[in-house]
Amino acid sequence: MIPQEVVNKLELADKVVSIRRVAKVVKGGRRFSFSALVVVGDQAGYVGYGLGKANEVPEAIRKGIETAKKNLIKVPILNSTIPYKVKGVYGAGKVIMRPAPEGTGVIAGGAVRAVVESAGIKNINAKCLGSNNPHNVVKATIDGFKQLKSPESIAKRRGKSVEELFEN
Repeated sequence: MIPQEVVNKLELADKVVSIRRVAKVVKGGRRFSFSALVVVGDQAGYVGYGLGKANEVPEAIRKGIETAKKNLIKVPILNSTIPYKVKGVYGAGKVIMRPAPEGTGVIAGGAVRAVVESAGIKNINAKCLGSNNPHNVVKATIDGFKQLKSPESIAKRRGKSVEELFEN
């Protein structure tokens, strides 16, 4: 969990991943409302997602942004990509993310692309397996990012320097 003081200092940009019209059937007919899945990020390693529900689209998006700011995580970025291959899972949605060399760009589907670009990753290769439901795909991508550790933390845990890790 990121402290609120840090969240307030970040320049967060939001992306709407999906907007759905949902209906509640009542005695007089149907009542329509909207749910919006929103991803926020500062393009420098912080990213989060949120779901907002309301009777109007702009209000649903606003609520989604507020929730996303509360769910921010820090993603370790190494040379504008992720440090190593990772697989995120949420429900039936699975996302495999692989680091890519400079100049590759973001090779990813819609929901994964929104999360990856919001995090500030420039080169990555990602593939959705199983469900392509945007909710599950976004949550699986965030799960994959949560599994990533920075090279500094791995080196510290092994009792080595960062240079020793990358020696072959």
